[in-house]
Amino acid sequence: MGNAVPEIEFFDAGVLVSVLTTEPLGRCLDYKAPEGGCMSGAFVEVPLGPRKVLGVVWGPGEGGYDLAKIRPVIRVLDAAPMREDMRSFLIRVADYTLTPMPAMLRLATRAPGLGDPPGPRRVYRKGWAEPDRITDARGRVLDILDEYGGAAFTMSELAALSGVTTSVIKGLAKLGALAEEEAPRDLPFPPLNPDLGGKDLADDQAAAAAQLRAGVASGRYGTTLLKGVTGSGKTEVYLEAVAECLAKGRQALVLLPEIALTAEFLSRVEERFGGHPGEWHSGVTQTERRRLWRMAGEGNVGLVVGARSALFLPFRDLGLIVVDEEHDTAYKQEDGVLYNARDMAVLRASLCDAQVVLASATPCLETWANAEAGKYGRIDLTSRFGVAELPEMRAVDMRGETLAPNRWIGQTLAAGISDRIGRSEQALLFLNRRGFAPVTICRACGHQIGCDQCDARMVEHRFLKRLMCHQCGETKPMPEVCPSCDAKDRLAPVGPGVERLAEEVAARFPEARVAVLSSDLFGSARALKEKIREIAAGGADIIIGTQLVAKGHNFPLLTLVGVIDADLGLQGSDLRAAERTFQLIRQVSGRAGRADKPGVALLQTYQPEHGVIRAILSGDEEAFWRAEAEERRAAGVPPYGRLAGIVLSSPDVAQVFDFGAELARRDAPLRRVGAQVFGPAPAPVARVRGRHRVRLLVKAAKGVALQPALAEWVGQFKLPNNLRLSIDIDPQSFY
Repeated sequence: MGNAVPEIEFFDAGVLVSVLTTEPLGRCLDYKAPEGGCMSGAFVEVPLGPRKVLGVVWGPGEGGYDLAKIRPVIRVLDAAPMREDMRSFLIRVADYTLTPMPAMLRLATRAPGLGDPPGPRRVYRKGWAEPDRITDARGRVLDILDEYGGAAFTMSELAALSGVTTSVIKGLAKLGALAEEEAPRDLPFPPLNPDLGGKDLADDQAAAAAQLRAGVASGRYGTTLLKGVTGSGKTEVYLEAVAECLAKGRQALVLLPEIALTAEFLSRVEERFGGHPGEWHSGVTQTERRRLWRMAGEGNVGLVVGARSALFLPFRDLGLIVVDEEHDTAYKQEDGVLYNARDMAVLRASLCDAQVVLASATPCLETWANAEAGKYGRIDLTSRFGVAELPEMRAVDMRGETLAPNRWIGQTLAAGISDRIGRSEQALLFLNRRGFAPVTICRACGHQIGCDQCDARMVEHRFLKRLMCHQCGETKPMPEVCPSCDAKDRLAPVGPGVERLAEEVAARFPEARVAVLSSDLFGSARALKEKIREIAAGGADIIIGTQLVAKGHNFPLLTLVGVIDADLGLQGSDLRAAERTFQLIRQVSGRAGRADKPGVALLQTYQPEHGVIRAILSGDEEAFWRAEAEERRAAGVPPYGRLAGIVLSSPDVAQVFDFGAELARRDAPLRRVGAQVFGPAPAPVARVRGRHRVRLLVKAAKGVALQPALAEWVGQFKLPNNLRLSIDIDPQSFY
């Protein structure tokens, strides 16, 4: 297949065509074009052994086979053909991430029933009647309907989501609790009105919006960093770029790092454009995923709001990509195809003459460096929108505070919380640890309860009454005796998580309404969104949260942010530790004072003299980025060098170390391009799901063509059946 970008061709019936399938074969297969012919890029159904599989016509067939044995394409699907720029994008991402093309095609076709005919289908919605009797199964069905609002479901989809049989669905329909109707498949999305008019913008916002609009109007590629302090109106500014894109008849994509952010954002979109955009994330139904996938390809949806994988939708004419909170680590896919959606958004836009807006109050160093070098444009918004002011930032030196045992809120922060409650305002306590306690230890023998499948300590989740491994998701009941020495009543939690902090808050502020925001406490994205809406409307006095609360939420009554352990992220050897701590604390502090009341952020720290803490307090972000950049440049690491992480895993610990050592020894392809290999070494989490993990790190100069050298290097080896090897270009985590 190579790196060539396929051209558009038409193939008459019986002509050999090359078809890329979603099956893990590593190459295209030859088939005969069907009756009526087909064009390159067409989505087709082809036979593979006894099965029928999805594929895309990639170009002319290679031939060289017995024509009598070559089977024909079964049919061409009723879907817009994959465009040249999309096929080129998949090839380029595959080359960059060293991913097989079938895996790329799977990523680009993650919608159910693409081969289904376009006729009507039977769907079910919430009905007009209450069932005479609510069984557990019926209750689950009704809960799903409530959770998804007015969404329609096919019978099989509703049954699967509810965990019930189809007979339960039929029974509820007979009772009128479900409304059964015929609905056309895949309706176009209602057009949005770009001329409806947005909020009145301040002078600096209007100038920024005009600059982004001009970029979109040019019809050419360009990337711009939109850097604005929290609450500066970045969203309103880039929505003007969306308006320009829609006015030009092109499509826009807004990527968000967290599903919980979509509810507030959708409200803003509806206010600005008079309608809802298409949504692409785990909180939408499979029926809606299929509809959006097809409408993106046909050009019948103007704006899509989604998670990182929305970047692989088959847009007909993509003119703008916005990556909101572009610094967020959620944009890095850590399994399957290992890609960074921020970087791939820039690549995709360059291939379809689109503009990219990277929006953040605390951009990642890579983006900052590209703007400094002139590769990206840069727009700065330095003041908050309207009357809101930036919060006052203060460090609380915990060396001078008196804390009772198993308490984490100092007197200074506690006084601030009491003051806010007395004024009917909200306080937010931030601790980036899920669960009740990160470690459970036996005070008799010192045993720490670990996961049976991983080299990781199990985290107590008291709300769930279970221990959980945050590596593999394994859970077990909280034991009553030590599993090592059988001692009774000697197991004790060590350290705080948000649930333990909530226990302390309940004891110290018994009259306060407390809300805990942590991803593991909500069964669905919609439940989390509803909770955030409730808090924003004043439904809590004290909010306790993990990094989830740092991501763009707007709580008008919130005037105090307390960071429980500002030093937490500074530990460890991650090269991005300082950057991430800076970003996270600046972001979470920015939740305070976003309306008409001034805000304060109190950082509890045992290291107030630490450079990162001082940079956070000073507000001199440019000085922080410059200092961080100099350290990275001196070390030759990203963005001033290249890294690739190699992870080997196997149930056999000796095998994985032996293979890693042999890999390191035969590194001639890497040495030829000046790259260095470090390792093998046990991964920080050396065993996950029963598989032993070994890491190697490859380091190279910035301009080196690293991927071909890596491909040649690992291509020397045939992997044993039970050993897995993954290559992570530009790794963001090193666990």
